[in-house]
Amino acid sequence: MSNRSCQRQVRWCGKNKGFTLIELMMVVIIIGILAAMVVPRFVGSASKARIKVAMADITSISTGLDMYEMEIGAFPTTEQGLKALMEKPSPAPQNWSGPYLKKEPLDPWQRPYRYACPPANNQQDYDLWSSGLDGRDGTEDDITNWKKQQ
Repeated sequence: MSNRSCQRQVRWCGKNKGFTLIELMMVVIIIGILAAMVVPRFVGSASKARIKVAMADITSISTGLDMYEMEIGAFPTTEQGLKALMEKPSPAPQNWSGPYLKKEPLDPWQRPYRYACPPANNQQDYDLWSSGLDGRDGTEDDITNWKKQQ
């Protein structure tokens, strides 16, 4: 390669430093389109994952409640609540050999699970539920032990 062709190449390369506005706009548009396609999928899967975690927690808590009932002969009352699974309730049952849970369970939205015995729905021995994303009882996003979740 001659010295003269190297000088031309350097001069030509020196004029095209950086990107044009159109190139930058195209990159931004492509990133926006990709984000519009991908983000909704992740948002929906995070919500579904939280529901599945709540359902698994309810199953786990139910196991603790069943162990309590096997030893004591009755489920904790609504007033005793789920704390009866972690510390001896008052009045203290004679056969209590817990704890049946290590710590108070929180739902995926960082609120305590709700418990009622006797149940209001009469389909289980007790009601156990999470108020879901909105935090209000009795709405369609509640995760419960008495209705099937999708």
